Amino acid sequence: MRLALLAMVTLMLLVMLIFTCTNAIAREAPLFLVAHPDVATRWLNRDTTRAIFAMRQRTWPDGQAVRVYVLNNSDSVHARFTKEQLAVYPHQLQLAWDRMVFSGTGQAPDRVADQAEMRERVATTPGAIGYLEREYLDDSIQVISME
Repeated sequence: MRLALLAMVTLMLLVMLIFTCTNAIAREAPLFLVAHPDVATRWLNRDTTRAIFAMRQRTWPDGQAVRVYVLNNSDSVHARFTKEQLAVYPHQLQLAWDRMVFSGTGQAPDRVADQAEMRERVATTPGAIGYLEREYLDDSIQVISME
């Protein structure tokens, strides 16, 4: 009888934990790919977006130079963006950037301190791309759809 009661309590606690975690994930603000208002591209597929943020693609589809802005690797928004939108882990991107920098074949993206600075830099830098939560969106930038 005690064993059955213990199993039931354990199962209930497990269900509560899963429910709590699921609700926390659902409450996270959606992330948006954003660009300078003069960028002609209105949508990108995941592979192109990943190539841009990995610094392998250095131009927009129309030939304009891309300027990539990212948050610090330790920022939870950066981690969510890389995992959800690019389907890579932050450390995988960092390794790719480090390889290019140390081999002299490329450079790392520009880092910003927070989403307010991300919006400001993307809004004022021609060809810029970044990512923001909904609350940081305004008319100074454009949202790029991702397919």
